[in-house]
Amino acid sequence: MEKRLRLLQVVNVRWFNASAWYGLFLSRLLKEAGHEVLVLCPPGTDSLRMAEGLGLDPLGIDLNSAGPLRIPFLLRALKDLLRTFRPHLVNCHRGEGMILWGLLKAGGFPFALVRTRGDQRPPRGNLPNRLLHTRCADAVIVTNSRALPACARRLGLPPDRLHLIVGGVDREHFRFTEQGRREMRAAWGFAEDHLVVGILGRFDPVKGQTECIRAVASLRAGTDNAPWRRKLRLLLAGFPAGLSREFLESRLAEAGLDAAAVISGKCPDVPALISAMDIGLVASQGSEAIARAALEIMACRRPLVGTDVGVMPDLLPADALVPPGDPAALARLLERAVLDIPWRRRLQDALDRRMLDLSGDAFLHRTLAVYAKALARAAVCA
Repeated sequence: MEKRLRLLQVVNVRWFNASAWYGLFLSRLLKEAGHEVLVLCPPGTDSLRMAEGLGLDPLGIDLNSAGPLRIPFLLRALKDLLRTFRPHLVNCHRGEGMILWGLLKAGGFPFALVRTRGDQRPPRGNLPNRLLHTRCADAVIVTNSRALPACARRLGLPPDRLHLIVGGVDREHFRFTEQGRREMRAAWGFAEDHLVVGILGRFDPVKGQTECIRAVASLRAGTDNAPWRRKLRLLLAGFPAGLSREFLESRLAEAGLDAAAVISGKCPDVPALISAMDIGLVASQGSEAIARAALEIMACRRPLVGTDVGVMPDLLPADALVPPGDPAALARLLERAVLDIPWRRRLQDALDRRMLDLSGDAFLHRTLAVYAKALARAAVCA
């Protein structure tokens, strides 16, 4: 096994979003691999509670509201932490607070500093941010290939300091189960011959639930009266965020789908929920710098199609993607996934091959390889 490392994972994310999931899943993998891992989260947040549920014993420190008057107190607390834990490497999963770790590193604390960017917005290219990343960061990880050019250009990073790690998924947990499929479909009233299109994610305009509703409604309303159209069903799996359940129910009723769709709400058995789908869909209008739902659907071996945003081109073949914000194109893609059986099989084969590089083990080893380069550059653990 590699040298046992002391690793500080700074997951200063208030909500348990994809960025928090990426950092906490990685922390769990590192801990299970025998490394000593300390996770920092904002106190009283979903991320902290999830870290506790994963057995990570996180420390609650708020780095997101570091105003000028609070910075000296935060620096003192972080100095005390560095002296007691003595990490070999600090990995910041968001930009807030990065300046503090840069100041501490510049002040002589001997750790390698890694920044993971799970954000589709390009980084600020101002001089302070460029200096922070070129002088203090020993490596920068981005979670999708589209983010690489902007990071290289705006931050002035050489290729050997910039790394792509899409992430990974727990393939032991997220796997297709026939029993889960039967039980979930029976609970929601889906018949064996129904064709269930499923979208998984928080209810928010950026996730494309309304575009998905329009696409499925247009397919069911086709004028050729083909039997498959009446068998189409829609599963909206998630929980209210930017959109309420009542709003989605009204959109379904307007589209004539109120009797052909189910809103699941939060579900304790997500693999079973995914297993109930016949076709998975990521209809996002933007974001998806880290596509947690896509990885989980792929791990459960459900055919997946989506919109051409964020990390999705790193996961799916080009012919399984359409532009965002185009319900008509989305409908055509779903129709192909339903009717073109040979194409759907080829798609599933392509997804299975892609998943070989997206396991938890692959995620762990790719990250440790970057950490090794960062440690060598910082002359830590030499």
